[in-house]
Amino acid sequence: MFPQSRPANLRQLMIALAIIIQCSLFHLAAQDHPNIILLMGDDHGWEETGYNGHPYLKTPVLDQMAAKGLRLDHFYAAHPSCSPTRGSVLTGRHPNRYGTFTPNYSIRPEEITLAQLANKAGYKTAHFGKWHVGPVKQGSPTNPGAMGFDEWLSHDNFFELNPQFSRNGNDPVAFQGEGSEIIVRETIQFIDRAVSQETPFLAVVWFGSPHEPYSGLEADLALYDELPESYQDRMVALTSNETGARVRRPLRDVLRERYAEITAMDRAIGHLRDHLKKKALKENTLVWYCGDNGTPSSGLVVSPFRGQKGQMYEGGIRVPGIIEWPARIKEPRHSTLSAVTSDMLPTLCELTGQALPNRPIDGMSLTPLFDGAITSPRPKALCFWSYNAKLEAERGFEPYFPQAQQEGTTPLVKLMNGKATRTFRNFHHPAIEEEDYGGARAIIDNHYKLIISGTNKDELELYHLGSDPAETRNLAASRPNKTKELSQQLREWQRSVLQSLTEADY
Repeated sequence: MFPQSRPANLRQLMIALAIIIQCSLFHLAAQDHPNIILLMGDDHGWEETGYNGHPYLKTPVLDQMAAKGLRLDHFYAAHPSCSPTRGSVLTGRHPNRYGTFTPNYSIRPEEITLAQLANKAGYKTAHFGKWHVGPVKQGSPTNPGAMGFDEWLSHDNFFELNPQFSRNGNDPVAFQGEGSEIIVRETIQFIDRAVSQETPFLAVVWFGSPHEPYSGLEADLALYDELPESYQDRMVALTSNETGARVRRPLRDVLRERYAEITAMDRAIGHLRDHLKKKALKENTLVWYCGDNGTPSSGLVVSPFRGQKGQMYEGGIRVPGIIEWPARIKEPRHSTLSAVTSDMLPTLCELTGQALPNRPIDGMSLTPLFDGAITSPRPKALCFWSYNAKLEAERGFEPYFPQAQQEGTTPLVKLMNGKATRTFRNFHHPAIEEEDYGGARAIIDNHYKLIISGTNKDELELYHLGSDPAETRNLAASRPNKTKELSQQLREWQRSVLQSLTEADY
């Protein structure tokens, strides 16, 4: 019996040794990877930081990150509104490729996310805060867990003081306190758990601030008691914290609350950075902060740019962008390279040794910037597009999901159709028609930016951002060849996007 069992025992031993070696190599490789934290403000425009010269706002933590890390001066949201931009972070793809056209349009479950790729690289992954690319409840095919996150404490949309969150898809639970502080506290607990398990971590932290309706702690509100009296005479429309409906209020009072939210978010980021330092994690943790679109009309008073949230001008899509990673970015840098939220997935793929998904990717890796290797121009043009989402419903396209799967559960102050929760949508798009190419769109290539209005006449506007960042001088008539070149380039990109929309990539 012994001689006969020996080969079997040897085979078992060899298999066991192979598994041990494989696991050890995997663990060592994972340990070489940086920890990653992706932070995003909600409706936080480019100009709304101290380091970008805002005359009133106090953002000492973001200012310090910009002074010590990589400051991305030409950083863009992939879309001038929130849900689409968030989809671009998750996928590295423009949101029109998978039907996340506007806020409250969901992502599609066939998309490959940075969380799924990080899992393959041995990371523990978690999402905290605003999700807004589908319901966060159990049974949703697009909740954070379905899209690759190991755990989540999330909201279907945005949130204010004393918010309600769903933990891992369970029924919403009320949390007392300031929203940014709450989700950072939860993030810190997740980090400690990952460290105790000796695994690298990816934390995606999407704040509810400073989206309206605004609110703030008394100490933060007091910081902005001295705003100009002249702002008191201007009325702006926003959501009422009392009724959830639209109301008009003096701009000065509104700004005081909005700025208090930004300062509270900044302080929460400081708590997170302090914890990383305390736990000796700061050196090899990449922290990336950005906004999801430009400043809305209710908060816009000073900006070097034209436009606001929802528009293709710089004020609608250029946002704060900072990367801090002391182990790799050893000295302060700033870049004028045009970069975008779609670049996050390709960058993380390179850092974690994962291949890009085998489908059209609109972003590119920014890792050369960490060493100062490239500055400008961008080798790959940036394209933006607000698709006319009304077409989907008007044509009677088949919904991508049963309606029950698209009903959100986490309440918020702002009512929509009389509801405190959100209903999401997405549609199958079986064929491409000429009118699908409509909608406001833009392309940025080597300092030139072409905007096509998306109106019936499709007016063309061409600007040179290097000499005219405020987009005041339309060069379309004087530079017809450049206008035509960029128009054709944008059209080719749209054709690729629409092909993806028909589910050809799956």
